[in-house]
Amino acid sequence: MASLYYALGVAIFAIAILASIALHELGHMIPAKKFGGKVTQYFIGFGPTVWSKQVGETEYGLKAFPLGGYVKIIGMLPPGAEQLVEDVEVDAEGNQVFRVRKSNTGMFTQLISDARAAEWELVGPEDADRLFYKLPWWKKAIVMAGGPTVNLVIAFLLFWGVFATVGNARDGVSEPVVHVVSGCIVPASEDSRACTDEEVLENPSPAHAAGIKPGDRFVSFNGEEITSWEQVQSFIRDNGARTAQLGVLRDGKLLDLAVTTQVTPRPLDPEHPGTLEPVGFLGVVPEIHAREGGPLYTLGQMGGMVGETAQAIATLPVKVWHVGLAVVGLEERDPNGPVSIVGGGRIAGEVASQPDPLQDKLVSLLMLIAGFNFFIGMFNFVPLLPLDGGHIAGALWEGVRRGWARVRRLPDPGHVDVARLLPVAYVMAGAFLVMGVVLIVADIVIPVRLYG
Repeated sequence: MASLYYALGVAIFAIAILASIALHELGHMIPAKKFGGKVTQYFIGFGPTVWSKQVGETEYGLKAFPLGGYVKIIGMLPPGAEQLVEDVEVDAEGNQVFRVRKSNTGMFTQLISDARAAEWELVGPEDADRLFYKLPWWKKAIVMAGGPTVNLVIAFLLFWGVFATVGNARDGVSEPVVHVVSGCIVPASEDSRACTDEEVLENPSPAHAAGIKPGDRFVSFNGEEITSWEQVQSFIRDNGARTAQLGVLRDGKLLDLAVTTQVTPRPLDPEHPGTLEPVGFLGVVPEIHAREGGPLYTLGQMGGMVGETAQAIATLPVKVWHVGLAVVGLEERDPNGPVSIVGGGRIAGEVASQPDPLQDKLVSLLMLIAGFNFFIGMFNFVPLLPLDGGHIAGALWEGVRRGWARVRRLPDPGHVDVARLLPVAYVMAGAFLVMGVVLIVADIVIPVRLYG
């Protein structure tokens, strides 16, 4: 049965991510068509075409490798100085055809020239007023921002749904009441996993050995009154490996339990869970009263995530490098490091296969899907080609240049030529591909496990 739930979790995650990709591309296509642009293709995935259907001027379809998607908007690249449109010719059927003269001076110039030529092969005479590069700068910015904005909206709706119903445990209040008693002592990196019967017998946690049970309320520690979980945590950590008298309220009765805490490496700073220090350990998890909130609360929480996500994006190459070292066995994989969509699917499968209440599973899956959408949205706003943010930056720069020229009564500087940044785009695309492959391989051979 666990295998069935695991497969169901993977399937739910995969369908959700595919739906997110499809909606992302709709976020580009709908405003592009609304502004008069011509969209010739809308595809989910990459590689060989599995299925497609022509509807009007747009071909809709699925590709073999569903790891992304794209829409083809004609006229993304304007003719440049190194490449001009020659006189319009007439073919054998009497149709006008654009001819583009190519230059062949320099590798990068030729690269840009070839890209322009490929772009203009799709342009017909009737498309002259529908080319993307001719749109006003603000319309181009809206079209390119539409995709990642959809991902952020998906994340917002999912976060809001969870926060408004079951609440936000991450922002909740911990009560000095025991929710879970760990049966054994496990490493901090495996804190969420269950203990085997053998581990409970050979290495029981101090809480298990002392007979502490879920639902117990801590009221005193060595005679000092307890009013918060933070006090409990501080007392336990400072106790080291000594025996203490723990006052517990159970079913209305006051009990005095002798507990001998043990010293084990634990994270002291939630912001840096990989930094461990040896402290006293008991082996209990508190009850958390999750904080509920509406749309404004959700926006505030997402605002706090922006800084964390920006830092994660900025350090992504370094983290992927360490993942690569872990793949070849030179170091351990960081359980809090980046994962690919494959890793996300495995995590979803683990969550679904655990013997937890259905609500907890659904909440975990929704938060996982929301987190992926939030990261995808933020990542695509990075102002580098080939990401959407690179095109947005080009459109905004065009608006600034043209506005400044009008203020100074100078000639119109014209459209920003993003094609000149294509060499950078190819380098970045190659880097993204390498990082993606490293993460996918790592998620197959040394996956991050939530439950050991």
